[in-house]
Amino acid sequence: MASRVVQPFPTPQARQDEAVQKAADTLGLTRRMRRNRKADWSRRLVRETVLTTADLIWPMFLVDSQTARSPVAWMPGVDRLNIEEAVRQAAHAAELGIPAIAPFPFVEKSLRDATGSEALNARNLMCRAVRAIKAEVPQIGIICDAALDPYTSHGHDGVMAGERILNDASVRILTQQALALADAGADVIAPSDMMDGRVGAIRAALDASGHEDVQIMAYAAKYASAFYGPFRDAIGTNATLIGDKRTYQMDPGNSDEAIAEVALDLEEGADMVMIKPGMPYLDIVARVKDHFRVPTFAYQVSGEYAMIVAAAQNGWLDGDKAMVESLMAFKRAGADGVLSYFAPKLASRLKAGL
Repeated sequence: MASRVVQPFPTPQARQDEAVQKAADTLGLTRRMRRNRKADWSRRLVRETVLTTADLIWPMFLVDSQTARSPVAWMPGVDRLNIEEAVRQAAHAAELGIPAIAPFPFVEKSLRDATGSEALNARNLMCRAVRAIKAEVPQIGIICDAALDPYTSHGHDGVMAGERILNDASVRILTQQALALADAGADVIAPSDMMDGRVGAIRAALDASGHEDVQIMAYAAKYASAFYGPFRDAIGTNATLIGDKRTYQMDPGNSDEAIAEVALDLEEGADMVMIKPGMPYLDIVARVKDHFRVPTFAYQVSGEYAMIVAAAQNGWLDGDKAMVESLMAFKRAGADGVLSYFAPKLASRLKAGL
């Protein structure tokens, strides 16, 4: 009589291993997503979104000074530049392959008044800087803001009657400012004031004055954001701003309104549109690009820059990796380009192949 073989009772670990193997056998795992991630060359080969220097616009701050550079306290690594240094940095941007710069002026308090009249002066800091840059670096694009806040004594983007911003009166002044900048050689006028109808008025004035080739990049969806603080320090409006800008900049809770704003600016003649701020509004960037399929830009504003730099300085994150990841997010969301204070640093890294 044959002896009976007694099978040992499987241990809990053996039962678990068997269950895992059965699951693997059932799945088959014919597609392993990790295969394409196994090496750097493979990751680069299948990457969906790529950053290049052509994606960058470099915002820079100007000051009327004999000193070449003066640091912006709230934006470590960023300086105000005098005109001569701005010309040198524009040349550096061109060498790096950055397509365009966006200068912003720090206007002396003595030149500011209730109507921002210095904005119309053909010899103001911005106009002199644009002429100087164009004379030495004609291949670089220059994008100039049309807004009165650097020039007004109250720090608002338009003129006021009491505590009320006057839309139509502001538009008339903004239109004259745009013409002064175009006369100086600006390639792109970027109305950032959020007054109703200003894009159409500026387009008509540019065309009537022989500037039909000057482009308009509208700040189409500009939100009343807490992330602008370091910028206002850089241009000197923190100390002058009376109240806030919620009566003309957008409510951070609104998304459909951004679509309406962009539609109006395009109807009025905008060639490109911008969303500002950037990272807190990536959903808006994606919606605008998906809906309109027009050149769409985002502004990685001063507060976003300052947060990354401050965290890196404290050792809380890798600043270079955070810089690249944050800018990649804009492209992934659909932005065709990004205004960023990181532009020269990232462009240098890209040129070096890092």
